[in-house]
Amino acid sequence: MIKVVTILGARPQFIKAGSLSREIAKYKEITEVIIHTGQHYDSNMSDIFFEEMQIPKPNYFLGIGGKSHGAMTGQMIEKIEEVVLKEKPDWIVVYGDTNSTLAGAIVASKLHIKLAHIEAGLRSFNMKMPEEVNRILTDRVSDILFCPTDAAIENLKNEGYENLQCKIVKSGDVMQDGAIFYKDLAVKPNFDIKEDYILCTIHRAENTDDETRLKNIFEALNEIAKEKQIILPLHPRTKKIIENLKLNIQNLTIIDPVGYLEMVWLIDNCELVMTDSGGLQKEAYFFSKSCITLRDETEWVELVDIGANVLVGADKGNILKAFKNYSEFSSKYSKVNLYGDGHASKIICEFILKG
Repeated sequence: MIKVVTILGARPQFIKAGSLSREIAKYKEITEVIIHTGQHYDSNMSDIFFEEMQIPKPNYFLGIGGKSHGAMTGQMIEKIEEVVLKEKPDWIVVYGDTNSTLAGAIVASKLHIKLAHIEAGLRSFNMKMPEEVNRILTDRVSDILFCPTDAAIENLKNEGYENLQCKIVKSGDVMQDGAIFYKDLAVKPNFDIKEDYILCTIHRAENTDDETRLKNIFEALNEIAKEKQIILPLHPRTKKIIENLKLNIQNLTIIDPVGYLEMVWLIDNCELVMTDSGGLQKEAYFFSKSCITLRDETEWVELVDIGANVLVGADKGNILKAFKNYSEFSSKYSKVNLYGDGHASKIICEFILKG
């Protein structure tokens, strides 16, 4: 019997991990123990959330969140180590690039437990982003690097990982597994929605904490909203910043954050996605939607390369130009197999079984 401890902290990680957990359940040889660090805990992380998403409830909830990077990561290392010493797993599995990911990786390396990093090899090449630091350090101590794309594998090769004692595996993307699964469960939100709306999200600190960037973005959005309905689920923190800056949002359809099944419906039925989110860029592609990314760089460079995604930063002119031309760039790419065929979780389980 192989025991796997999975470390999760952010809501998107639970959605990704749900795909792997459902696959693990098919294997009698694998037992999974889930640790929720509490990094991004909110009231939506409730029993209802796990039931609706068909995600296993965590075996451990550490309640660590709302602290500085150092305090948060340090406390996570301490508490995760306690659980791992108790559970004695064969593998620790981490996802992506959060502080929870790095904490789990450090525990695994210090206790000499095999570490699997899912979404390995991604790079934005911006070392000012804490996520970039987390993913690079986690990759370095991993035993298996499960890469979602060829670009991720190429990044690792360029950094010399072929010369290290680790396996590099192109698994495909577990988020695509989830998109396929949840599409049939999607729920239409209960508010007025026009047929050709744009779905927009803004949450990254590089935008919300920069008055000039945020002002430029919302000036552009208000212009676009004169032509198309823009639905913008807005976190209370971002909403408060906007109110304090007295930014014009009168043309936008501002809503509270929605559940994931409602978000899947909004992605699947929109005409265009505009976002600074990493995950939503991919989800737009999974549902054959063009994406305008309100960032200066992206870890999903392959989407930019094929024309499915365009980077505009926070420049008003670039945003408006991209909106004007999005029908053109959306027609330039055909559906190609960038992220696997929806069987990433199965591939990961098979490699874990092999040891």
